[in-house]
Amino acid sequence: MGNALLQSVHVHPVKAFRGFAPREAVVEPWGLAGDRRWALIDDGGKVVTQRQQPRLALAAAESVPGGGVRLSAPGMDPLTVPVPRPLGTVPVDVFGDKVEGVLAEGELAHSWCSDHLGAHVRLVHMDDPATRRPLDPEYARPGETVAFADGFPLLLTTTASLDALNSLIAQGTRPAEGPLPMNRFRPNVVVQGTTAWAEDEWSRIAIGEVIFRVAKACGRCVVTTTDQGTAVRGKEPLLTLGRHRRIDGRLAFGQNLVPLSTGTIRVGDPVTVLARADRPDDAADAERSAPDRIRGNQARGSVR
Repeated sequence: MGNALLQSVHVHPVKAFRGFAPREAVVEPWGLAGDRRWALIDDGGKVVTQRQQPRLALAAAESVPGGGVRLSAPGMDPLTVPVPRPLGTVPVDVFGDKVEGVLAEGELAHSWCSDHLGAHVRLVHMDDPATRRPLDPEYARPGETVAFADGFPLLLTTTASLDALNSLIAQGTRPAEGPLPMNRFRPNVVVQGTTAWAEDEWSRIAIGEVIFRVAKACGRCVVTTTDQGTAVRGKEPLLTLGRHRRIDGRLAFGQNLVPLSTGTIRVGDPVTVLARADRPDDAADAERSAPDRIRGNQARGSVR
């Protein structure tokens, strides 16, 4: 399979905003530090994403010390928003999950986001991701939680699978819409050096020395059809995924990860496959022996 490496890391401090790509990131039990800790909600408390508002693709957010965010968008003065004081919470509906969030203090952050979208929204912060939102029990272990991400702490994609998807798009009915960049899929970690769709077979991996459980394939939605630089929508990749990539009835690209340990991952870290989905009995052994296997594979520069 060759050498698999972490090609890039992506943190999206505000859900649905453009994020940033640091050289390294701290992995917490609920995801990358700072990732999707903020979100927009409408007047009914429902999370607002690019599904409803593709213009969110034009807004960017970057983490600042202390957990705050710096917001920017075309035609808008940048705005730094600090973490709000814990003076009370408001209900937030994340695709049916009922959680609590803390409103950004004052009106400036809310009006900035509303002005960008042309619709009234409020900016909320998840103050305690360790307790606020459990993972979907169908795929979770006791105590596993997530912030404002769609459903899981991290999303992994691979460059080989994107190349394969772009090849299929080129052979399809709308070739002019390709090739698509990776930002259409808004991943947290991008891996290079695998074969196409190899990630479908993984059940445990390590990035550097941080171990992850591969929970399920990521079902894709209309956000992937949104050009992240212009907010213009097309038909791809959903058209091609619908013809070639259905897993459990969903159009799939990428894999959702749940951390089994914490630590720091860095661009260039080796990616080690510890157990595969077609060998479920390997799982317990993989977790028990993971540190030795990681060190051994790093020394050999190989991936299994």
